[in-house]
Amino acid sequence: MAGKFSELTKDFTSERRARIEAKKADLRREMDLAEIRQALALTQATLAEALGVGQAEVSKIEQRTDVFVSTLNRFVQAMGGALEISAVFPDHRVTITNFSDLAEEARRDASEAEMARTGEAHVSS
Repeated sequence: MAGKFSELTKDFTSERRARIEAKKADLRREMDLAEIRQALALTQATLAEALGVGQAEVSKIEQRTDVFVSTLNRFVQAMGGALEISAVFPDHRVTITNFSDLAEEARRDASEAEMARTGEAHVSS
């Protein structure tokens, strides 16, 4: 007979709960693109539509080990996230800001693509 998960874990020690929470945090920090997409309950087809590419292209991007930062940025944004790139040193982490303009550029491109799709006029400032 199935029971509630909370009933199964009610007798866990605080140390065991802490280990479980640490493992969950590690798993959330380390995922490949396909795992992120799946965790967000997105299909390759849905993501492909958001990116304006075919499903096969999403599959290729997920399998690549080397991808342009701009492609990765678009992919993450299409999933509803924001790409941050950091350099990790033994004693500290530094967010690299060279790529921060990519987010604004991608938002502008997406806005222009939506306007073109809906037939709205675009006026630049």
